[in-house]
Amino acid sequence: MNKLLDRLEEFIIGALMAIATIVIFVSVVHRYLSGYEIPVLQDWLLDMNVGWAQEFCIILFVWMAKFGAAYGVRTGIHVGVDILVNKLSGTPRAALIQAGLVCGVIFTGLIGVFGALFVWENGMAYETLSLLGRDTGDYFEGPTTPDLEWPTWMVYAAVPLGSFLMCYRFLQVMVSFARSGELPSHDHGHVEGLDEDQDENVLLEGEAISIAEDIEHASREADAKRPRQGN
Repeated sequence: MNKLLDRLEEFIIGALMAIATIVIFVSVVHRYLSGYEIPVLQDWLLDMNVGWAQEFCIILFVWMAKFGAAYGVRTGIHVGVDILVNKLSGTPRAALIQAGLVCGVIFTGLIGVFGALFVWENGMAYETLSLLGRDTGDYFEGPTTPDLEWPTWMVYAAVPLGSFLMCYRFLQVMVSFARSGELPSHDHGHVEGLDEDQDENVLLEGEAISIAEDIEHASREADAKRPRQGN
């Protein structure tokens, strides 16, 4: 189940990035070509309406950011201030990490709940009840986007969906850390496709830092377990 969710998450992010790239490229090409006085082609381009492209790409980036944030929690790609965590070892370090993860669960869970309520009251309730043929009551139809004229609740739905997914990812990391004592990590110095031919005996900067931190933690835990001798 988790593997399927992982693949779906990666597919959504990749698809959003690809669509946004294509739309932006087409929009830029259209803008430049329409400035040239080319018979027939210029008239055809000027009659083509691509004013919606900017708004559409903004919506895609909003969804991309929310699902990308959940992906970052799962893979450990988020940048964090961990100087205090790295100074600790053993139980204090584990307790501090778990406390931070709990805060992440609570924060993203609350954002998901409040975001879902906002989306529901901002037009989703009206659309759902109307579709089911029921009385809409005090719910209103909700605003639409300026260019695409899409219901804004469809755009804002990225907030609760992405936040609940982040909350689930934090819970995943909590369980994994409790079992193995390891957090997901990502080498920020690694670039796919650039180091395949690199000598395996040469460490990247990110790998060297990660190894040094692991050695430091192991050393502190060994010192903490070593019995103290009296003077």
